[in-house]
Amino acid sequence: MADKKRERILVVDDEASIRKIISFQLDKAGYDTILAVNGREGVDLARKHLPDLILLDLMMPELNGHEVVELLRKEFQTSQIPIIILTAKFGKADRMAGLSAGVNDYLTKPFELNELLARIRNVLEWSKKQRSANPLTGLPGNICIEEELEKAIHSGRSFAVAYVDLDNFKAYNDHYGYNQGDAAIREIARILIDSAAACGDGGEFIGHIGGDDFLYIASPEASERIGNQVIEQFDRSLKNLIRPDDLRRGHIEVIGRTGDLMRFPLLSVTIAIVGSDSCRIDHVAQVGDMASEVKRQGKSIEGSVLVKDRRADGEAETDPIVLRRRESHG
Repeated sequence: MADKKRERILVVDDEASIRKIISFQLDKAGYDTILAVNGREGVDLARKHLPDLILLDLMMPELNGHEVVELLRKEFQTSQIPIIILTAKFGKADRMAGLSAGVNDYLTKPFELNELLARIRNVLEWSKKQRSANPLTGLPGNICIEEELEKAIHSGRSFAVAYVDLDNFKAYNDHYGYNQGDAAIREIARILIDSAAACGDGGEFIGHIGGDDFLYIASPEASERIGNQVIEQFDRSLKNLIRPDDLRRGHIEVIGRTGDLMRFPLLSVTIAIVGSDSCRIDHVAQVGDMASEVKRQGKSIEGSVLVKDRRADGEAETDPIVLRRRESHG
């Protein structure tokens, strides 16, 4: 596995001793640092290097901290860089001014280095999740998904990964329109969150891969309980997603480009579970490869279905086991 890229932090402070101490500690903690001696240089270096985070002194020559924040937040490229203010001046008016301008956190001088590092980790983690989050559902996106899979693989504990995919979604989207398609995606996201809360162990992760594709990570036992609950809840939600006449027919009827009447199955959900209890998993890509075949088998079954990989460790691929199936309405 390639070495993790070091995150880059811009330190803007007019006191040379503080810049030196912070730079030394950040290097020890695994960060790269860029140093600026005043607010004007800080703005220029932020524009040039686009750091992952800025540590910004409040009282400086050239431009003070609030003026730096205001300039950076006005420009598209720098507007989303998280900023922690370092200041000896910590009145309510200063906090409110900074928060209104878009400051992410404050730390009062003199500060403990352990607290500074903890706040940096927290803000960077928050920023990463914000950038990765899917704008439609608010769920973590692919950056966070990969990190969570890495954590699960290296945790030493048994885990399962469930890939959740809406079946016949393109036909549904074309027939009902994009707004209703978005509503269906938000609905399955809600169902996943509610099902994990109701049936999980408390440590589940839910991510939105993109479009109508989702994923959740749970214990092997909880993954099946959650999957069953998702199918149950999704089946109940169809009356709000599909018109009564289509529900009665059990399919969607669409006039094709040639003028022919085309029929498509109703919206359903396939959940494909793979886990470390059935096969040793050493790499993130291995999870996707295993799930791809299980999901393909599941999607070949009409209606909503929960399927699970059942190969034993070291054995050749076998057909997945069907844990739950609900027929299409009709």
